[in-house]
This record gives sequence, structure tokens and C-alpha cells, in this order.
Amino acid sequence: MAELKEFKLPDVGEGLTEADIVAWHVKPGDQVEDGQIVVEIETAKAVVELPSPWDGTVARLLAEPGQTVDVGVPIIAIEVAGAGPETTDSPERVAVPAPATAESPAEAPQRQAVLVGYGVKASSTTRRPRRAAPQPAEPMAPSGRTLAKPPVRKLAKDLGISLAGLTGSGPDGSITRDDVQRAAATDTPLRSGYSEGNGVRTATLVPGGEERIPVRGVRKHMAAAMVSSAFTAPHVTEFLQVDVTETMAALRRVRELPEFAGLRVSPLLFVARALLIAVARHPLVNSSWDAAAEEIVVKHYVNLGIAVAAERGLIVPNIKNAGALPLPELARRLHELAETGRAGKATPADLAGGTITITNVGVFGVDAGTPILTPGETAILAFGQVKDTPWVVDGQLAVRQACTLSLSFDHRIVDGELGSAVLRDIGSMLTDPVRMLAWS
Repeated sequence: MAELKEFKLPDVGEGLTEADIVAWHVKPGDQVEDGQIVVEIETAKAVVELPSPWDGTVARLLAEPGQTVDVGVPIIAIEVAGAGPETTDSPERVAVPAPATAESPAEAPQRQAVLVGYGVKASSTTRRPRRAAPQPAEPMAPSGRTLAKPPVRKLAKDLGISLAGLTGSGPDGSITRDDVQRAAATDTPLRSGYSEGNGVRTATLVPGGEERIPVRGVRKHMAAAMVSSAFTAPHVTEFLQVDVTETMAALRRVRELPEFAGLRVSPLLFVARALLIAVARHPLVNSSWDAAAEEIVVKHYVNLGIAVAAERGLIVPNIKNAGALPLPELARRLHELAETGRAGKATPADLAGGTITITNVGVFGVDAGTPILTPGETAILAFGQVKDTPWVVDGQLAVRQACTLSLSFDHRIVDGELGSAVLRDIGSMLTDPVRMLAWS
């Protein structure tokens, strides 16, 4: 006898209570296998892919793209082959022969086995009314959905562009960022205002209108975290202009070494190494403030965070135990972290546990800034753009490559003397990278 099992939204992070449905990879009638990715969700920390826990046939999708769903609420129903006499100890099993038209009685609260995280706490969560399978609003690819990656879908949504009217120029006809941006530059796709027709939201002409972007997921978490950090930790920011001519020369030499073959090596690598050495010399800068215990927690390991401007907002994935990595491995991890972060593939584990952060504002052509601390951390270093600058060398005016470093720190933990010492150490190592070899 066939059974209908409902997969409930798991807690994929540490104590998360809800997530947004980004995109379904399946539709009713599709065959799925245990472990096959069926849906992408966006939590307050990252976009996460969820696999099916069973082999079977998709019966219904119980949540729509863009919908916010509480942890523990069913999101998909899958018909699976019966595995023997029906039992009543699982809240996921429902007899299949005739779909119910009314909600079943409340079931005994019970902990649900989940794929990631710490599980769903037993509660008296009520089941939301089931919806009929949504009608497709866009031409469907053979897989049942328009071929476009989640960041492209997000861009189209933000610009008010309907994917239905676009012809993809990517592999297998997939829609790319360029396709969406070209459409946004024309007069036909309009970005403001929506009308309802046959249950489908479509853009309508509103010249000079307004656009409203829902604050959800990563952006919502980022906004709350920045407000909390700015108004709970007393920030101080110091600046230092540094001659990095020798570092840039060393960077060119490093790129030619066989150990760095195939790696994209940037000045950020040397900035990261200098910060890691400065932390080893001044451990208090790599700490956190425990208000409840009235203690300063000094971390004798460095999970180095790198601020990444992703499609869904600012995220700060980190490299675990970065201080123990040799330079080639640190370069590799920096590249991988940036790529996964920009692609929206950073996992909750990548984003958790950071101890100190670098933000590279130089890639945006910016000289300096006053960065806000990542919540729970004591310091953040901003690295400005490297550019030709008039500089006095041995009493003579010369053109040198220089940049500005900005260090923000929590003044409850780090005073001006310590903050200045850390910034001065980083600057001296970038002025003369041979100094990095002196620390072992």
C-alpha cells in the first residue's frame, strides 16, 4: 500500500525559526530519490538546498516560492511505496487512498528527524491549510521550472522583470544576469507596480513609481545584526595610510610560484596573513564580550571572516582556524570562500563562529571606511584600494603604491593603545612583507 509522507521544514541552523522558499527543483508527478535536491530555502544566514528524505513521487508542493514557512511546517508531500503495516508513531505518515478534505486531528508532539542542524523541538504547531499545486507562471523547462539560477531569479524579482518573457542566452537556454539586465534597460519590462491576473503577479506600467523590496532572509538578518552591533558595542575606528609597493612586488613573485598555480592571488592574501600575525601578537583583539558572565572571552584560534557582497545582502563567511594554514592553502580558501559567498552557496556552518573580520572595500574603488563590527567580534579591518600615490622616500618625492587601512574595534575591550599597536603592526608588515617571515 502506498503512503503519503510530508517533509517538514527542518532547522538548518542553530535555533532558526523560519525560512523562505526560494525555488522548487521538482513539481507534482516527478519521481524523486532519497538525497535528491528538491528545494532551495533562504534562512536568516544563507541559501540552503534541502534533499528528499525518501524515494517516491511528488504528490503536492505545500509551500510556494517566496512564502515564509515556520520550522516544523510541512513543505512537500511525497508518495512512497508502503513498507509494511501502517504505524501511528510517525507524524509524517498519512494513508493515501483518498486525499483528505479537512485537517486531521492534532497528532502527538514528537521530535522530527532532520537532515541538518539540531532538529525541530516538540510543539503544538498547527498545520496550515493545504494549497492546491500552484499553476506555473512561466514557461517550464524539461525539469519543470524556468532555467535560471537563484541569484538571477532574485535580480529579476528586484527589478520587476518577468522571466516568462525572456529568452535565455546561457547553457541549455538558461536565463543569465545579462539577459535580465538587458531586459531592465528596455522600455517594455517595467519595474514598479503589479497587477493580479489568473493568480499571477505581473509588472504593470507605473512611470516614476516606487519599488518595494521585501526585507527577508539574509538581508533581514544583516540589518538586525548591524543595528544591534552599532548600538551595543562602542565603536572606535583608526586609519593608517600604508606604502604597499613592496607587498605588490611580492604578490607578483608569489603568483609565479608553482605552489600557487591555478590560484587567484590578490593583495587580500597578504592583508589576511598580516592580520593573522597581528592577532597572534595581540590576542585580546580576537575576543568577544560576554555580558551575562561579565567576562571577556579571548579566542586562541582565528576563524577569519571575509565580508562578501552577495545578491541577497552582506554575508560574512569565515575560514576556520585560518592562523594554522600555510600561505597557499590560505589563498585557496579565500578564493573558495568568496566564490561560494557571491554565488549564494555559503552554508550556515560557513557563516557561524567567526572571530575577526576583513572587509575589502578597495574592490569597489573606495579608499577607506568605518566598518561596523560583526556581532560577537571585537575588531574588523577595512582594506582600501591600492593606487599610485605621491610619497616621500629617503627625503625625495616618489610615486608609490599605497592604500588606507581602517580598524574598528570594541572600545570596551580594546583601548587606543592596543588598537593602534595592532594597526601599526599590520601596516609595517604590508610596507615590508619580509617582516611576516620573522614571526613563527
